[in-house]
Amino acid sequence: MTRAASVERHTLETRIHVTLDLDAAVEGELSTGHGFLDHMLEQLRRHGRLGLSVAAQGDLHIEVHHLAEDTGITLGQALSRALGERAGIERYGSAFVPMDETLAHVVVDLSGRAHLAFEPESLDVWGSAGGFSHYHLREFLRGLCNHAGVTVHVRLLAGREAHHVIEAVFKAFARALRDAVRITGQGTPSTKGVL
Repeated sequence: MTRAASVERHTLETRIHVTLDLDAAVEGELSTGHGFLDHMLEQLRRHGRLGLSVAAQGDLHIEVHHLAEDTGITLGQALSRALGERAGIERYGSAFVPMDETLAHVVVDLSGRAHLAFEPESLDVWGSAGGFSHYHLREFLRGLCNHAGVTVHVRLLAGREAHHVIEAVFKAFARALRDAVRITGQGTPSTKGVL
């Protein structure tokens, strides 16, 4: 069974192409026009052990918001397609990741239900990294959750500097996702019999 998908999304604000393979950690293009977002997608690919390629263009002359959100949406659509019926997967994943003074905890449930609980939104996270702030991180994850049908809880246990917070969250999300997509062969991981 191939757990891979390729999705294109074209709007008046962005043009995005994502290729995702859950089982082959192959290198691919990561080019969004925004250096820090490319760096975070590399964290997702490396720590999630994913085959991931993202080619994107966005209205960066306005701001990074549309690019972040639409990249999350497109990646979420690819994840949903790659997971298929979600039978035989672990379903849940959890990871803590430190980065210097920062400690992030992310929990993932590939339930088929979209929900994002994002604690850094209520905290005093300082600044941005290349114009990419924790608000853009939230929009990326919200788009991904809504279009992949996943539940993600993000907790920030320590840290305030934006670069470290965002990078620790991406790494923790990648590691939690890696565990959640793992094939167990144990049928559907729900007492309902479906996800």
